[in-house]
Amino acid sequence: MIAIVDYGMGNTASVQTAFHALGYEVVITDDPIQLKKASHIILPGVGSFQAAMEEIDKRNLRDILIELAKEKAFFGICLGMQLLFSEGYEGTYTKGLDLIPGTVKKIETPYLLPHIGWNALKIAMDDVAFSTFQDQHVYFVHSFMVQTKADYVVATAEYGPDITAIVKKDNIYGIQFHPEKSGEVGKSILQVFLKEVSK
Repeated sequence: MIAIVDYGMGNTASVQTAFHALGYEVVITDDPIQLKKASHIILPGVGSFQAAMEEIDKRNLRDILIELAKEKAFFGICLGMQLLFSEGYEGTYTKGLDLIPGTVKKIETPYLLPHIGWNALKIAMDDVAFSTFQDQHVYFVHSFMVQTKADYVVATAEYGPDITAIVKKDNIYGIQFHPEKSGEVGKSILQVFLKEVSK
């Protein structure tokens, strides 16, 4: 069973639909008991880093999410990917889940923000599982980006600077774009995640 974390700020229904389309049983929940029963944890997100972490703390989810990330397949989507990192500067300084070292800051670009639309992926890591997505287009909606060590960056996309688009650290993965809005490429990336973390 796949569990999508419900903390009041995620695009949970569309993410659930995407996994259902791949044939998986999915539950949307903030119940620690259900989360612990799941094989995969999905952390979606739409909104600001600060507000998201405040909601996670209000629901007493921070500690359980950190615990689950040590033992289960864990996948952050869009804002959910940003929350995987140490800290964010959207609003005021806010501590993230600190599952991967890094900082979330506003994109410094000559282009309009938010960054909305289709951009090609550039595979940055020698990773066979993701190499087939070189130059494939996916759909972004965001104004903030992750800054982290190259060791964790699987793919980037250019929007002035190189935007961190896919990250991984052990069993923890994250994508900045919306897979449910990225057509067949988005579906394929979800399948790679499910396959890779099941090895």
